[in-house]
Amino acid sequence: MRTTTPRRWRSGSEPATARSDLKLRYLLSLTFTPLFVLATVGFAVWAAVSPVNGAPSRGTLTGFAVACGLLSLFAVVDLVVVIRRRRTEL
Repeated sequence: MRTTTPRRWRSGSEPATARSDLKLRYLLSLTFTPLFVLATVGFAVWAAVSPVNGAPSRGTLTGFAVACGLLSLFAVVDLVVVIRRRRTEL
């Protein structure tokens, strides 16, 4: 059974009762998830085909691939959370 939270008017105590803008979070997650996935694949492929003594080094490119992979994971998790919250709250 779904439980919904009632919508409330702003009470003036926004820092304590603030709610996030789910539409904006949905749009940002939907935009940046494929972007970070493509960046992860691009850096990983670039690291695989780069020469050993090339600039940037393979370690740097691998670090960028790992960082983009973590950001894409974060974006996917946020997208799942936003979709779940939109189903229950809206």
